Amino acid sequence: MTAMDENMTAAREAMVREVEQRMVDMVPWVGRSVLSPRVIAALRDVPRHLFVPPEHLSEAYLNRPAAIGYQQTISQPFIVALMTDLLDLDPDDKVLEVGTGSGYQTAILSRLVAQVFTIELCAPLAARSGRLLQQLGFSNIVARTGDGYLGWPEDAPFDAIIVTAAPPEIPEPLIAQLAPGGRLIVPVGGISQQLILVEKKRDQSIVLREIIPVCFVPLTRQDTA
Repeated sequence: MTAMDENMTAAREAMVREVEQRMVDMVPWVGRSVLSPRVIAALRDVPRHLFVPPEHLSEAYLNRPAAIGYQQTISQPFIVALMTDLLDLDPDDKVLEVGTGSGYQTAILSRLVAQVFTIELCAPLAARSGRLLQQLGFSNIVARTGDGYLGWPEDAPFDAIIVTAAPPEIPEPLIAQLAPGGRLIVPVGGISQQLILVEKKRDQSIVLREIIPVCFVPLTRQDTA
């Protein structure tokens, strides 16, 4: 292991500890104080520094977003961990991610479920993250370029859906593509945003739960890109 590898491993471990502490601090809002051990293991396993541009390498393991180009960001580690944890994923799940971005959230999901379908509207960003995920050996990911608001109907239903940019409202196509018993996590709003957990019960009824205020880039649609 090189000196840089050792430094990044140590920085990643420090990031995980900070995320765990942040979870404790958020108990009044989130209602739980610990993350799933599987989510923590994925945070320790995935090298976040490989998903940020070289000019932002020093920010790779800070608990804050980082710019990745094309007016997009990689979400702060705590938010990645929280959103992933709230999906309550099982190893045999099939997950849809709307907004591939850097590919970091995709990689985290890949370590937790059987298959990840991920869609990104920005073609250059989709190509870059797709190449990186392949190079790193994440083999259970299916990626494409397109309008994530519309989901991925031909491979629905999904056991879980995660949206990594903020639409003005919860996309109806995504609710329709959620399997009974499934969960959807999505930031919703404009200037003021809320992270919302959507649960589709076995009887097809929908339950919404507001989690915490957040700040995401807007979810861009095909006709406005």
